[in-house]
Amino acid sequence: MNSSQIFKLIFKHDLRLNELADNNAASTPKDAEASILDFMKPDPTYSRLHFSGTDLETEEFGINTLTEYASIIEAIERGLNAHSYSANNEIYSTFMEAVQSIDVNQGVFISPTENATKQLPSIHNEEDFGLKFLLENEFIVVHKVAAPTGFDLVLYSQDNVYFDLFPHLQNLVPDAFRFFSINGKKFNTERHFYFETWTLARPPHGFEEVFPETVI
Repeated sequence: MNSSQIFKLIFKHDLRLNELADNNAASTPKDAEASILDFMKPDPTYSRLHFSGTDLETEEFGINTLTEYASIIEAIERGLNAHSYSANNEIYSTFMEAVQSIDVNQGVFISPTENATKQLPSIHNEEDFGLKFLLENEFIVVHKVAAPTGFDLVLYSQDNVYFDLFPHLQNLVPDAFRFFSINGKKFNTERHFYFETWTLARPPHGFEEVFPETVI
């Protein structure tokens, strides 16, 4: 086991479109009131999966700093079983090619059907990079986001694809890294996001280590 390398899959499900953006701020009574009002609206909900990595030995942070980064990308691709990947107005046959073609703050648009990539909108809004249109049309969007010494990947989808991806990522343990599946609704601070730097031996509640025998 490569115990110095930590892979984290942070999931949030049943999010409304305006909740998809990452927000570490603590809730306020005003937020709670708004949530009650939102609950009464029949809005569609979405899922957000954040793929992150830490190399504790080298003190590097970002999914691409892990030795088995390519294996993670391949595992995600197997789980998604998508038709094609679009980035920078080009279509790629593999997820790795698409991810390598983009810079931080750009996205890969994963096509549910053969013709869907021909119908992409012009993306001008850096805040949501066309999420509403894409998710409503059943695309999966993967956004490359900055990490302290590398980058992470954040996946947005209309359907919950966690169970599609999990077994392929689980197959990489224990040899590749230590794998933690984390409920993103259980924390709201950067300190907890990087829990492995200060409380790896006793992870917070909702931070579950995944083993070969783990059943979800």
